[in-house]
Amino acid sequence: MQDKDLFTYLPSDNPKVPAAEFPFRHHQPVQMRFTDIDMLGHLNNNVYLTFMDLAKVEYFAAVLPEGMDWRSINAVVVHIACDFYAPSYFNESLEVWTTVTSVSTHSFKMEQRIVNSVTGQTKCVGHTVMAGFDPKTATGRAIDRTWVAAVEAYEQRSL
Repeated sequence: MQDKDLFTYLPSDNPKVPAAEFPFRHHQPVQMRFTDIDMLGHLNNNVYLTFMDLAKVEYFAAVLPEGMDWRSINAVVVHIACDFYAPSYFNESLEVWTTVTSVSTHSFKMEQRIVNSVTGQTKCVGHTVMAGFDPKTATGRAIDRTWVAAVEAYEQRSL
């Protein structure tokens, strides 16, 4: 367990930020670019989703023992939602915390938080549903149980 896992259970200074149900074992630092800033001086909302996509890729690379083969993708995003709690500004140190919260036969849910890596302030909370997918037939399929076992080993809990 990483030292930062303790951070996930500290109360937020913003009472609107929901408490985390599970520790976030994966922390991905992200680099903000000048072009990511909007006219108000904030990180543009769509950039948060880009950061979450990057962290998903790194999460799967860390979880899967053989690594991720992007030529044989077996899950696709079918739903994504993001709640914003505090603005981010240029040169702020940010990282994305990622976890899988549940798995069903044909899909799984992820939670991601973008936080200030210095203060722990939660900037936003994202929820993603990914569904099993067969790229050869372009149809849905069950989530591979060996993949579920790898996620459970990484997360150190049953899904």
